[in-house]
Amino acid sequence: MCLKKVNNNVLSNDYQIPTKKELDQEAKEYKVSRKNGWFAVRFFPPRTLSGDRTRLLYVDESQYGLVPFNIAFYVILHIIYAYHMYRLPELIRKKPGVWIYGYFLGMVTNLGVSPGVHRLWSHKCYSAKLPLRIFISIMFTATGQNDLYTWSRDHRLHHKFTETDADPHNSRRGAFFAHMGWLLTKKHPDVLIKGSTIDSSDLLKDPVVYWNKKLYIWKYLLLRALVPALIPYYFMGVGLGEAFLGCFSQYLTTLHSTWLVNSAAHIFGDRPYNNKIQPRENYAVAFFGFNEGFHNFHHQFPWDWRIAEYGVQLYDPGKWFISTMRYVGLAYNLKEASPKLIQEMKEKVAAQERKYLDSGFYVHDHPYYTPLNFTDVEGDDVYMPSKKVETDLNDVNNNSISVKS
Repeated sequence: MCLKKVNNNVLSNDYQIPTKKELDQEAKEYKVSRKNGWFAVRFFPPRTLSGDRTRLLYVDESQYGLVPFNIAFYVILHIIYAYHMYRLPELIRKKPGVWIYGYFLGMVTNLGVSPGVHRLWSHKCYSAKLPLRIFISIMFTATGQNDLYTWSRDHRLHHKFTETDADPHNSRRGAFFAHMGWLLTKKHPDVLIKGSTIDSSDLLKDPVVYWNKKLYIWKYLLLRALVPALIPYYFMGVGLGEAFLGCFSQYLTTLHSTWLVNSAAHIFGDRPYNNKIQPRENYAVAFFGFNEGFHNFHHQFPWDWRIAEYGVQLYDPGKWFISTMRYVGLAYNLKEASPKLIQEMKEKVAAQERKYLDSGFYVHDHPYYTPLNFTDVEGDDVYMPSKKVETDLNDVNNNSISVKS
């Protein structure tokens, strides 16, 4: 088991009778935790601490669970992909147009992700008229990356609590976890607890998002599994079995290109706009991920409709798409950071780089650590500090926690 402190206040030994509001909040968090069924939330000392409202999270690591259905699904999907890659050279020799169709399908459906659900609904970078919202909804569903509401809600959570336990794909838990491991395991308790603080009510006010969520499973089967396979079957003379193999192989390719943004673009690359956060500028991810690899810019200016300040100018389909929609009148109210603001941030980072030789992860922004010197009380897996604990946040990297009598 482990204990985690989830704010940067100092522990105290004195008590205070909790207010009704505090008790209601504790009850709400405990209810959320028990619903998940694999962890428990405890308050240390029980109920509350005076003033600082320190809350510690108790996690039973023996119940950190995998999700068998998701594991089986992605294992089967990768087996299909490997077999199809083995068969692909022969198929291309017989039907040269299939790889062009696969590439075109991936490009068109990705319009529903990068310039679509990501910037239109998650970040409100621009506004779109109904025909464009419907088109984006169809293209996004064809990528098979969940419904519009769930994707947008989780992405807002990722931005608000990036690189913490409340981040659904926290890169501090490793590259594989950030890439796809987060889909194979149960959610960390803080994802649910902090997720309840994210206001996504605006999303369901859009009828396009509402009906996409309501009918997602049927739209998924139609737009992800059926239509993409029937097109090469009827119009390109590809066998039905081979068409379905290609359909799911293209699906997995699209997923990995998106997952690279969560993993590689949070680990490899430089940080010219904000060196206190993990997201990076990664040209390789930009090439494979619809130009989304310029992630440091995006996390610093998430409301900017552009993929990056500069990006790969000769290959920026997301930016071209939104610009075209603005030209024809379907997109409007485009938001972007001013050149002056961008330059100021870059100069600030440059000054910090001169001051700090090592610009690694700044834990001061997210001070998560494990307190020491806790003892069991009342035999109920509830822990209290046996001595007063004081923490210097500058020493958190070295887990340096001083204990005073």
